[in-house]
Amino acid sequence: MSTTTASAGDSPSWRFHTPTLDRESAVLLHSISKHGGYAYVSMAALAAGGDIRAAEAAREMAWEQLHSGPWHSVLPVWRDAYSMACLHVARHHYGNGEFREALRVLDLGIIMGGTLLRKDLDSAVDKVSEQTRNTVRVSDFGNSDHLLVDREFDVAEVLQLLPVKSLSSKLVVKKSGVSLEKFLKDHYLSGCPVIISDCMAHWPAKTKWNDEDYLLRVAGDRTVPVEVGKNYLCAEWKQELITFSEFIQRIKSNGCSPGGPTYLAQHPLFDQINELRKDIFIPDYCFAGGGELRSLNAWFGPAGTVTPLHHDPHHNILAQVVGKKYIRLYSSSLSEELFPHSGTMLSNSSQVDLDEIDQRKFPKVQELEFVDCILEEGEMLYIPPKWWHYVRSLTTSFSVSFWWSEGESSDAS
Repeated sequence: MSTTTASAGDSPSWRFHTPTLDRESAVLLHSISKHGGYAYVSMAALAAGGDIRAAEAAREMAWEQLHSGPWHSVLPVWRDAYSMACLHVARHHYGNGEFREALRVLDLGIIMGGTLLRKDLDSAVDKVSEQTRNTVRVSDFGNSDHLLVDREFDVAEVLQLLPVKSLSSKLVVKKSGVSLEKFLKDHYLSGCPVIISDCMAHWPAKTKWNDEDYLLRVAGDRTVPVEVGKNYLCAEWKQELITFSEFIQRIKSNGCSPGGPTYLAQHPLFDQINELRKDIFIPDYCFAGGGELRSLNAWFGPAGTVTPLHHDPHHNILAQVVGKKYIRLYSSSLSEELFPHSGTMLSNSSQVDLDEIDQRKFPKVQELEFVDCILEEGEMLYIPPKWWHYVRSLTTSFSVSFWWSEGESSDAS
């Protein structure tokens, strides 16, 4: 795709409105100054008057604050400050008809910024996206031969790549026509995994997301965070911000970059790109127990991406939209035998690498009971809280995870 620009000048049609920023700007700047951001406040005042160099300087100052320590220790006011600066910078690019650059900056504001100005960012994205799509020519959905997964699959070849004893013991139970009452009784309350095979037939995503042209049309110019490397437990693992179209190109080249496979993992993509959110539906099972949805995340990458053995705090339904995944699960009662990492950051992850088990350090791991499966397109897997699971993409794969709590007694994620 070529760079999109237009000669717009000062035409009102090339502006987007920021009502929240206009209303909250003075209060936000006062709060930033109280936390030592005097230089930022000076630059932001100039940026509001249309000074692009001041706007970029303010954004850089906020960016430095976002990277001054662990993410959880960053003051929320600096996340809002970053959003503010992104709006100023994006407004300049949009006014110059530099639509893709404006969209990139707005996405950074959504991904890295705070919640105060989120409505302004989303509104601006909608307006800028209208302009970028007017310049992109791809085939209409339904007329494309550009499939991400061609459906052919060699089970014998895949088995050689899986951990020892895979698919040789107890498989996850697979059911269809599961009522909410049966799910609650037989799986939710008893903490028993299950594959539900017939709950996604009505999802537009089932056909749309295997169409490369469709994905490029609705998301190609958007910026997304990706993981690069074997997995998050490896020293060489890192994160990058790239466009969705660049990410698709990496998938087509077997997901490779200089640092290893590229994976869009556990990202709230559907909060960022509303068009993709319209392609899926929250399963009724996610309302079991009277709780509430905690997170809705995308997992998209090439064959060979691995999420190492770990557990999560909430009830989880993993919906397989495109491609296939191998998943192995161990009961939450086996936590000690799976040797969690020490320290709070990785305490939900096992020291055991199922792909290369260290027999000297973990001599009894291969004796532990587990259940596993190949999760097929159109199937959902229920994973109870604290159940350990290992996941490997067997093909290019696009999945959605739904986490929900048990109600008032459950901690937020």
